[in-house]
Amino acid sequence: MRIAFIGGGNMAGALISGLVKNLAAPTQVHVIDLNPDSLQNLVHRYGVSTSTSIENSLDAQLQEVDVIVLAVKPQQLHTVAASLLPCVKNQLILSVAAGIRAADLSRWLGGYTKIVRAMPNTPAMIGLGMSGLYAMDAVSEQERALAQNIMQAVGETLWVAQENMIDAVTAVSGSGPAYVFYFIEALQEAAQQLGFDAAQARQLALATFNGAAQLAKQSDETVNILRERVTSKGGTTYAALCSMDASSVKTAIHQAVQAAAQRGKELGDEFGQN
Repeated sequence: MRIAFIGGGNMAGALISGLVKNLAAPTQVHVIDLNPDSLQNLVHRYGVSTSTSIENSLDAQLQEVDVIVLAVKPQQLHTVAASLLPCVKNQLILSVAAGIRAADLSRWLGGYTKIVRAMPNTPAMIGLGMSGLYAMDAVSEQERALAQNIMQAVGETLWVAQENMIDAVTAVSGSGPAYVFYFIEALQEAAQQLGFDAAQARQLALATFNGAAQLAKQSDETVNILRERVTSKGGTTYAALCSMDASSVKTAIHQAVQAAAQRGKELGDEFGQN
């Protein structure tokens, strides 16, 4: 597999790390980014080839690759797509740019439709990501498998049949790590209020969260059953959960995820106006 990345930031670096470990030789990966420091870092870490402009890569690296991964900021993608027009022939376009809908990207690429849109999250940087995937109708089963293999190099994947569900993926798993960090942060602060120092509070919060998440993943039981097994009526856990229910914590989480999904739709509308 020959693959080119437009953009060499954190997400591109995570994908490249997974690819060179599991799927592709460094000589099969080419990266284009305006920042020479980012490129030098990728060369040093992974041995990939690089370029600072699309124009300098049109002849060989881009026209001959199997996949072009678009890993730039959403507001940059319209300009990038215009630069890519001369070299898009039969490659699979895999976009990890948040908020840019496949139909808008297709329009910017002159009607090109071999496009898969992916929504990864930051745990991809340690190989534990979760990515939602959506493919346009022109994408073959082989190309879908190729996109899935790329994203599975950094974690798990989930295909959605309708693109609007990518906004839901963004709200749940794309933004989700921030919700988890928010809860861990609150748990650490509560631990410190109870008398632990910062290091102890961090250890307690992280180990508890990691252990509970792994138990939920490895168990055949549903999470509500696991929760009930920790909760004895009248006990300490019961008191904590009753307090959360009284404060409508679960409702607040539902509303937060809905707000994230709505904002994802709004950003898609805004970015697509170009």
